Amino acid sequence: MAEQNIGGDKIPGFKKGFLVKHRKEIVLISAISIIIVGLIWAVVYLVRNRAQINWFSNRKIALYIAAGVVAALVIAWLILRKTFRTRLRMEKALRDDPDINDWLIIYNWTPKALYVPTIVVSFFAGVLLCIKGIPPAAIGGVWFAVFFLNFLIEEYNISIKILLITVVSLGFFLLWLHLLGQVTNFFKLFKNIAISMNVTVYLLVAVIGLAAIFISWLKGLFYYITITPNYMNLQDGPTESGEQIGREDYNSRIDTSDFLERLMGFGRIIITFKDRKREPIIVLVWRIQNKAQRLENVRAKFAIDHFQNIEPPQP
Repeated sequence: MAEQNIGGDKIPGFKKGFLVKHRKEIVLISAISIIIVGLIWAVVYLVRNRAQINWFSNRKIALYIAAGVVAALVIAWLILRKTFRTRLRMEKALRDDPDINDWLIIYNWTPKALYVPTIVVSFFAGVLLCIKGIPPAAIGGVWFAVFFLNFLIEEYNISIKILLITVVSLGFFLLWLHLLGQVTNFFKLFKNIAISMNVTVYLLVAVIGLAAIFISWLKGLFYYITITPNYMNLQDGPTESGEQIGREDYNSRIDTSDFLERLMGFGRIIITFKDRKREPIIVLVWRIQNKAQRLENVRAKFAIDHFQNIEPPQP
């Protein structure tokens, strides 16, 4: 006997994937409903308390300005959103293209993305300062050590060979200090580095770092590189401004020589051009392992358009 169909298919007119196909309409209707309910509540509140409200106070004027800015942004978005050609829309177009199976879209992250460990430690430091009994100088010392390591990662290209040489050299240096009996005195020097900051400073560092990373991601929505088997498109702005370059006019190279950057998942994709007068493009990307594999797949293939054979109508 056939199994009974249990679930959403029992509802008349409901098909599998209905929510997926109409998610935009559902989100839009929900947002409009929330806005309408909020406006009705605001009108009722203002009507009931109109006598006690000072309509021209400084706070009310500031509220009017904020509401005007939000309304202007919403109107601008509704008018201009159809003209925007973002990276997300390009990804959807390539995903739906039946003639392109392999493609890659990359954008340049800011080097401040390498400071993610410092940002995380800053949040933890702000929380730990609220706990009594933990010395602020100890928290500041750990924070400074993480920050200094991040600074070295961003500033210098530390390959695994340089890292091994540094570790071995440090080991020999400590051995030499041990022979002199000065190892303890050497580590006592670091006690003089007492860094103590309040919660506001730690949170400010974390927020500024997150803001820099977010701005980099936001810029990547409009300034990005699309690589397909047949061409590379350099997108330059929120509209259709860009340049298309054939696959024979450029070469690509993966650079993961910085070992510590690679441990964090970052690497660089370098694009050079056949025209030697043109400067190479260096893109700092995240999840470099995945991006490198996809780039190899793209560069190893050609895409050919498939045309359907449609018979002409019979006379």
